[in-house]
Amino acid sequence: MGKKEEEEVIRIAKKIDKMAQKKNGAGALDLLKELRSIPMTLELLQSTRIGMSVNAIRKQSTDEEVTSLAKSLIKSWKKLLDEPGAADKASEEKRKEQSTPVVSPSQGSPEAKEESSSSSNSSSKSEPSEVAPNTLINTFPRAPSTSDSIRLKCREMIASALQTGDDYIAIGADCDELGAQIEECIFQEFKNTDMKYKNRVRSRISNLKDMKNPNLRRTVLCGSVTPERMAKMTAEEMASDELKEMRKNLTKEAVRDHQMATTGGTQTDLFTCGKCKGKSCTYTQVQTRSADEPMTTFVFCNECGNRWKFC
Repeated sequence: MGKKEEEEVIRIAKKIDKMAQKKNGAGALDLLKELRSIPMTLELLQSTRIGMSVNAIRKQSTDEEVTSLAKSLIKSWKKLLDEPGAADKASEEKRKEQSTPVVSPSQGSPEAKEESSSSSNSSSKSEPSEVAPNTLINTFPRAPSTSDSIRLKCREMIASALQTGDDYIAIGADCDELGAQIEECIFQEFKNTDMKYKNRVRSRISNLKDMKNPNLRRTVLCGSVTPERMAKMTAEEMASDELKEMRKNLTKEAVRDHQMATTGGTQTDLFTCGKCKGKSCTYTQVQTRSADEPMTTFVFCNECGNRWKFC
């Protein structure tokens, strides 16, 4: 991959991102045509993340020609992932590029040599982590084939949900196979395609397609969350970090409000709580029996939330 091509793709990606942010697709068609003329490689896709930019303008544009060309580009780039040894080839290209010496005035100095050696060491250490996700995914057993039309449709829908956001292009995941594995695990649990099976599949799809929860999708694509684990996760476990924090705070507030809620009354220290032995209480009196009977006194402890009554 040439440095010139990478700079050109980055320039185009920045322009497309600005168009997507401003929701103004004027000039997008010319940029997409420029991209079509650039020879694309898997490493170029991963380093520039151009796939995400093109997909963003595809979703926002109302111009049929723009959306059609964007779809065509993404489809052609996806074929790069299907080539045998594509991930190994990309990492090999990157290794060669990083090992190429850069001529600079300070190259002969000891400091420059130390910096170049440390940078090459750090880059060589980071390379296995880039290929690791693919290795993880490939270790899962392939899902057995099926002729059931409902199951095939569910596999297709899960695979489509995994392709949301185009993270799979940079990660290099096989979404069709992952979708089949997740569906197979769900089917093995229910042993049929009844309503429970369909509801389980729907909940996986809706959570994987959630644009506010990209971490769930990425962990599945990288293999951190196995297909078997994904098939059994609860709604709380699949929720985004933001939603989990919100639920946690709401639960805390609800518990606190329930414990400390008062319906008005008179503050007093004449009563002693039988639970915490505190004296900070609030009491109210209500006529719960006939008029000639004394009123019932309800007491609430302001310190621990304990309630009791007496006549």
